Amino acid sequence: MEKPVIILGAKGIAHPALEIFNSNKVVVYGFLDEDEKLHGQEINVVPILGNPEDEGFLKLVGKKCEAFVAVDDNKYRQFLVKMLNDNRKVQPINAIHHTAYISTDATIGHGNFVNAKVNVGAGATIGSHCIINSGAIIDHGSKVGDFVQLGAGSIANSNVTIEEGAFIGSGVILVSGITVGKNARIGAGSVVISDVKANDTVFGNPAASIKK
Repeated sequence: MEKPVIILGAKGIAHPALEIFNSNKVVVYGFLDEDEKLHGQEINVVPILGNPEDEGFLKLVGKKCEAFVAVDDNKYRQFLVKMLNDNRKVQPINAIHHTAYISTDATIGHGNFVNAKVNVGAGATIGSHCIINSGAIIDHGSKVGDFVQLGAGSIANSNVTIEEGAFIGSGVILVSGITVGKNARIGAGSVVISDVKANDTVFGNPAASIKK
């Protein structure tokens, strides 16, 4: 990658995203964050320049710089991605740690955060703008939708389907063949042995729905 990167967001996954780009010898031009108190500060000598909606910085995206959205909150992440799509006609790039393994016939979209020691198996499909934390496994034939988050050490066994916007906590085990519905949430350490409905929150071993 020849162009430097502007990272939108300076909290949460922003610092590890910087480390990922550094590990791949990609220059990070700076961070943009909505928190004005952070402006002028640095993360590992890389400056926090201003606001993600500042046209003065955004005009660099697509011409002189690539962009990566490093925001944990899905709604704000979606807003920033749409802004880049609409205003700059660009897709955010992927941040993939050099120790991650992605099978040669897996498919991966745009703007994904893939941290150290992630393993993506043969024939797996990952959408766009996902956050896949350290050591997560997405086994062969599994399908991960857009804006999905997988916690550190979570395991999606073979032929699992995780639909858009789902949140999978750290250390979760999803048994082969199940489907996790859109915007569902699975608590850390859970073992999920059956399908999870859209918008449902489950927890435990075996995982069960948490009544609201």
